[in-house]
Amino acid sequence: MIATWYAIVSFMLIAYVILDGRNFGAGMLHWFVARTPDERRQVIAAIGPLWSWHEVWLVGFGGTLMAVFPRLMASAFAGYYLALMLILWGLILRGIAIEVGGHINNRLWQGFWDFVFVFSNFLLAILFGAAAGNLERGVPLDAQGNFSMAFFTDFTPRGNVGLLDWYTVSVAIFVAVLLAAHGATYLTLKTEGLVNNRSARFANCLWCAVVPLFLAITIESWIVRPDLFRNSIHNPFCWLGLLVIIVSAVTLVSGLAAHRELRAFVGSNGLLMGVLATGAAALFPVMLYSTLAPENSLTAHASASKGAFLYVVFWWPIGLALAIGYFVFISRRYAGKVSVKRDNQGFY
Repeated sequence: MIATWYAIVSFMLIAYVILDGRNFGAGMLHWFVARTPDERRQVIAAIGPLWSWHEVWLVGFGGTLMAVFPRLMASAFAGYYLALMLILWGLILRGIAIEVGGHINNRLWQGFWDFVFVFSNFLLAILFGAAAGNLERGVPLDAQGNFSMAFFTDFTPRGNVGLLDWYTVSVAIFVAVLLAAHGATYLTLKTEGLVNNRSARFANCLWCAVVPLFLAITIESWIVRPDLFRNSIHNPFCWLGLLVIIVSAVTLVSGLAAHRELRAFVGSNGLLMGVLATGAAALFPVMLYSTLAPENSLTAHASASKGAFLYVVFWWPIGLALAIGYFVFISRRYAGKVSVKRDNQGFY
């Protein structure tokens, strides 16, 4: 039962990263694939109808985590307080930039919010990447299950670590490039004209950059947490995730080469899912690894609240059905390419 709920929580987080990650990537490329105000509005329009509901998966992840693994929630939210506040501000700034950037037909106004939009998406990609690095590396968890972290300490991945060190910075860069490639692939599907052409070029270049970065991160992870690889060898879900990565990579490459935008986007989604699912499977059952002493690590079994399972089993399928139903509706509603027109007052 605990392993099942760990898989459910992981699924919700993976769904959020895949869905909103394409928005992060498109936002980071906002200035590069769109040169004129009208082209930039086209990028915003590709994100606009979908950006807010993706965060439902993040909220659902937090609610499920609180109900099923309350001890983990208590330790992680207290220890990651600084990073969580930065993520919150990044989400707020991105939302404001999307909602108000096109309300006034003024170059200074729109230019400022375009900058906020690019900066907030880049910040979110880096922060989520650093968070992934922290999960893989571990945190300075004491015997009571508590920890706190500054931005950085001695920049090494062992002992009394901070949010940033050479390993977590490497993972953050990899995740930022990966999400940028994912976002560029999404823009090829949702835009047209020059924006589409530039997005295709960026998608090819960024996916080429992902390969050596992935190999570098794999080697670094072996150095920092060799136990993860030893456990993964005997975990069938890690092998299944590896198979998904290979199939998705072939689908992505063939889609990019043949200019089949939907096929490339399916491969991009599958690749992210495979990478994230493999990482989640490799971590189980340890949910918070202690860099101070391995015996202080917090496992899924130790942090679970078995009394809450009955309540979660009741409401979680209802919420999942509503989320999937809305996903199908909104995806069909905005399935085509996006074009943006200006009205007489300059609004979009």
